[in-house]
Amino acid sequence: MSNYVFPARTTTAEIELGTTLQPKFGADGLIPCITQDVHTGDVLMFAFMNAEALAHTLKTKKATYWSRSRNKLWVKGEESGNVQHVKEFRTDCDQDVLLIKVEQTGAANASCHNGYKSCFYRRLADLDDPSLKLQFTAERLFDPATVYKKK
Repeated sequence: MSNYVFPARTTTAEIELGTTLQPKFGADGLIPCITQDVHTGDVLMFAFMNAEALAHTLKTKKATYWSRSRNKLWVKGEESGNVQHVKEFRTDCDQDVLLIKVEQTGAANASCHNGYKSCFYRRLADLDDPSLKLQFTAERLFDPATVYKKK
């Protein structure tokens, strides 16, 4: 999938308490990445990276993910213009999840392909209601049909 190499994972102590990035990619070559707004702390989205996407993100400081549906690298904003500029990079304790804090730019200032600021624009209306009704918590910032070209 990729010819990018990150440092080999070493001891548990070094992985959990050391100072070298040793990302743990899954058997599929992917690592989960949570993306947050650097200014508000809002969670904008969740996606996966492979080693090439991670290397590209670190090199360009633009959030780059691996699209499982399209089976290719995806630089956030390459089509919509809503680019995510990486301002901070974190990993969790055992380095199997990434967290990037970004400054979202672009005309709509949105990260969701459905036109919302965040991909998390709905919530369960009532945690005790078995109907599992979702409630919108945000307004759409752009119409995806006018931003994305059908291929």
